[in-house]
Amino acid sequence: MKKATRSEEQGSQSHGHFNSIIIDPAQLLRTAPSKIARVLVYLRHFGSLNRFEAARQVGDTCLNSTIPALENNHGLTFEHMPEKTANHWGEPCDVKRYRLPESQHAQADKVLALMFARRAKAQKAAA
Repeated sequence: MKKATRSEEQGSQSHGHFNSIIIDPAQLLRTAPSKIARVLVYLRHFGSLNRFEAARQVGDTCLNSTIPALENNHGLTFEHMPEKTANHWGEPCDVKRYRLPESQHAQADKVLALMFARRAKAQKAAA
């Protein structure tokens, strides 16, 4: 069995974790209990999104409503950066790019843990 190098250990520590369990962010994205959770996982672990990217990457066609829901209901703060991008017909379009600042990562992890715990509780109750 190969012993992990120092850089591999540090790399694995950057992944999301709930209750000291290391979880792969890609797995979190695939198993997220809701659209809002998928958006938060993506912004927490993979980078920023605009509305067109959100539709392709996480299946959210109304990112401009999802972000305020995360801000108002879960106490998160996002950066809202205006940008121009091509729409579906190649024409220029004004959109917002949303990014989760590093200072919000701990709060995002708490919110995600709560979302995943609620789903697990609901699944247990249904069984």
